Amino acid sequence: MSIQRWDAMREFEKLHEEVDRLFRHSVPARTLTQESCSVAVDILENEEEVVLRVELPGVKADHVAVRVEDSILTIEGEKKLPDAEAKDAYLRIERFYGKFQRAFTMPNYVDPAKITAEHKDGILTLRLPKRAETKPRSIEIKVG
Repeated sequence: MSIQRWDAMREFEKLHEEVDRLFRHSVPARTLTQESCSVAVDILENEEEVVLRVELPGVKADHVAVRVEDSILTIEGEKKLPDAEAKDAYLRIERFYGKFQRAFTMPNYVDPAKITAEHKDGILTLRLPKRAETKPRSIEIKVG
């Protein structure tokens, strides 16, 4: 009986070869479609507002809904396969298609009644203005 030393790199290479072998053959497109997909969101904040930029390439504005309920901002929609009737003709589908949903808890300093949304060039921009009473302001000091 011989004792062989465990080599993590060798094990990693075996795993890598196995994954390569599995993906060498194209899988029919109908098995690659997904029920849901994820969308990327950038969030930035300045003194006036919080801005969300949602990346939605290929998604029409009328396939997206934005709603606010109990301080939860929800973005949902669907990215449809352009040639749904020709789905069986695809050899490979790597982009995501399907329904998506993202939800965010809004900070209490956001005014939900003044939220605006704009969809342009595959980017949905949501502007969440801050309440006037929560914005920084200077206090005048009176000399007595």
